[in-house]
Amino acid sequence: MTVPFTAQALDRADHLRTDPEGLAAMRASTDALLLAMDGLVPQLDENDRLVWTGLSQLDEDAQTVFLGLKEGAPCFAAVPKVGDSLPAYAHRSSWIVISRLSQEELALYGGARSLVDWHARHRFCAQCGEPTLIAKGGWQRDCPSCQAQHFPRTDPVAIMLVEHDGALLLGRGPHYPARSYSALAGFIEPGESIEQAVAREVLEEAGVRTHSARYIASQPWPFPSQLMIGCHALAESRELVVDYTELEDARWFTRAEVAEAMEKGRDSTSFIPPPSRAIAHHLLNWWLEQD
Repeated sequence: MTVPFTAQALDRADHLRTDPEGLAAMRASTDALLLAMDGLVPQLDENDRLVWTGLSQLDEDAQTVFLGLKEGAPCFAAVPKVGDSLPAYAHRSSWIVISRLSQEELALYGGARSLVDWHARHRFCAQCGEPTLIAKGGWQRDCPSCQAQHFPRTDPVAIMLVEHDGALLLGRGPHYPARSYSALAGFIEPGESIEQAVAREVLEEAGVRTHSARYIASQPWPFPSQLMIGCHALAESRELVVDYTELEDARWFTRAEVAEAMEKGRDSTSFIPPPSRAIAHHLLNWWLEQD
């Protein structure tokens, strides 16, 4: 299963991150590349490819992070003045742009977006409140006041297909487009395993008890920094008790309904499936391929 945002786009060159002098030399090199972004939205050329520029156009006080090496050339991205404070569904303009990117460039942009957005939102120490400084080429922030070290955050989310006798349980959030349904999902809480999070979230959102949860695939999701952990679980029954503070609706769909939705997309008569950039879309395809 090839899931969007997962292609290996760059050599991350971890061994270069701990060399401040080497990083400074690479940043000053004429070979250095800067990923062109308008805030957090990527700029594309006429061929729908990411745009790379030199670093000379940056302001003197601009902060940059080291992304890695692209065919030997050091690649950087600038930290925006303001981070992402919007939920994923509010990023319509970004989604339109990234829908045009290849798998490799989508993964490159996704990693860069998550990293620079984290820096924009974590300029101060969570321990003492003092300003922090970029370290390790942008893969760490250090507090010169209390010596605390802070690292880019990834939030794990369980996203699951719940099955009962050949039918799938899908839900729709309050901000979904009309007729759209997707896999249930929720953040994994401290002290939980993936399997426990699957069981808890499905019970909380739909009132359904599950068992036999198993991992299928994962996807980094840069809105702003989730790791979507795709799972499959079996339900004990089809009786639903929907939490309408979390979901607008939840329903069981037959294999025929899911197949029709995945084949016809927005023209489907059963429901509109999740977009192809989302792991939920690929989990549904995976389920249809199972015997």
